[in-house]
Amino acid sequence: MDNELLKRGFSLRPLTSAQRRALDTEGFLVLEEIIPLDWLAGLRHAFDEIHDREGDKAGEEVAQMEGVRRLADLVNKGSVFDAVYLQPELLTAVFHVLQRPFKLHSLNGHDPLPGSGLQILHADWGQPAEPGGPYHVVNSMWMLDDFTRVNGATRCVPGSHRIPGRITDHVADRLADHPDQVHLTGRAGSVAVFNGSLWHSSYVNRSDAPRRALHCAFIAREHPQQTNQREYLRPATAQRLSPLARYILDVEDCPR
Repeated sequence: MDNELLKRGFSLRPLTSAQRRALDTEGFLVLEEIIPLDWLAGLRHAFDEIHDREGDKAGEEVAQMEGVRRLADLVNKGSVFDAVYLQPELLTAVFHVLQRPFKLHSLNGHDPLPGSGLQILHADWGQPAEPGGPYHVVNSMWMLDDFTRVNGATRCVPGSHRIPGRITDHVADRLADHPDQVHLTGRAGSVAVFNGSLWHSSYVNRSDAPRRALHCAFIAREHPQQTNQREYLRPATAQRLSPLARYILDVEDCPR
């Protein structure tokens, strides 16, 4: 474990052998009942309130997608999000995959509207030069609503983080269903964690209800962040950050 995390008050939550094996072999893990009901309600309210307030500018700090309610830079948009990127089981899983110090990559929101949401199969980072790593990115999906096949739960191809080469070397039509794909389903309040080299994508929401998620991604500390927290850090956010949060965000030398 990263000693810098421990020095700043991080409490290790050891993974079970089955959880470690899932991350290593399948490339993903679903942590159930991670979000208590009162926090879940607060996250849902914040998601909708921010999107309503920002309107057509919502998500523009990172990316906007047609047919998807997107949010970005959530670190600076409410204390309700503070515990997301500090969740102990999540950070333990991230270190297990990366095996070296890491930091937050970005914290965004994603909600495919009915009839929308399909993405091409992709990886957040290319395959490692050697099987088994080193890996560079770990992503997580915080399920604010139930994730089901009907509402387009994210699909992934188990074990694809260990397939050498680029995804385009193996998949001709990345919008089409893959014969080995599975959907990361789960009850609202669950969190799916997956290796950033795993082939995955959002899927079509065929329901008439929201499928809100937070995407909380981490990256090895030697790489730049998707959302540069030093550039975006607001004074109100800086004042409330703990030493552990400042380390995870990589803003320790920023003024409070």
